[in-house]
Amino acid sequence: MTLRELINSVDAEQYSESTLFLQLTKTKPEYGTNRHIQVTESDGNIIVSGVHVGSLGDILTYSIDVDPNLNVSKTHLMDAILKELSADGFTAPEQEGFWNDFDNLQKAKIIR
Repeated sequence: MTLRELINSVDAEQYSESTLFLQLTKTKPEYGTNRHIQVTESDGNIIVSGVHVGSLGDILTYSIDVDPNLNVSKTHLMDAILKELSADGFTAPEQEGFWNDFDNLQKAKIIR
């Protein structure tokens, strides 16, 4: 399953206040990289790795590799990935500003 498929399979109403989730739903996937998001468990916590912000479009196409011994729901998985992507500490307006600037940068790169 890719991140895009996970986003499409969870209840969007539950994430209606997540700026990052809403941004991901509007982003067009960009195929070209073959990376993976790894999900494991450590001391009862879900650990997400392999997530970097190179491009939101790229991230949407990443396959999600969940440790087979980890019993996690799609909602918990989505929560953990959003937490890792958002750096857990920015306010909603700061996140929105960052993603708007990021989108403008991506558009500027395309125009060049």
